Amino acid sequence: GEAWAAKNETQKKNLEANSKYYEEARKFARLCSQQSATSYYREYVVVTGGGPGVMEAGNRGADDVGAPSIGLNIVLPHEQAPNAYVTPELCFNFHYFAIRKMHFVMRAKAVAVFPGGFGTMDEFFETLTLIQTGRMERVPVILFGKAFWRRVIDLDFLAEQGTISPGDQDIIDFVDTAEEAWEIIRRFYKLGE
Repeated sequence: GEAWAAKNETQKKNLEANSKYYEEARKFARLCSQQSATSYYREYVVVTGGGPGVMEAGNRGADDVGAPSIGLNIVLPHEQAPNAYVTPELCFNFHYFAIRKMHFVMRAKAVAVFPGGFGTMDEFFETLTLIQTGRMERVPVILFGKAFWRRVIDLDFLAEQGTISPGDQDIIDFVDTAEEAWEIIRRFYKLGE
């Protein structure tokens, strides 16, 4: 009883603290969508998992500036319905995680990862593996929430242990704001130069 209540209270506090990422995700989606509107190929279209929380924020940020956005929703027994901000004709429902992940990364110009649980880790590490093994072109991989991610993963330790190659840590950038993230993408692709 009491331990469960304490755990729930801690989870609630952590979720509230992490709610700042909703606004950063929304801002980041606006920045990407505004750039996309200037390019013929619409290269920076926002693609999310289509669900609530930070995913909703991504689709909502695109919607804020009148841009289309894609939702790759996963059909699970107790989980999510697509959020209201996904462009309706660009909402896709997947039954298999593997196929959904493939669609996330096969055309990605950048991957932005926000604090999350096992599903987030699964998609994040698969993306790193694809880049590290050369199966996917190198793109910016941006982790929002420096304090969160520095506790979750220690890439320097993995390099010291020899389980990743020295320099593999450089595949990832850590940021706290949408502006920092957009600057990484802008530099990577030499936009506006």
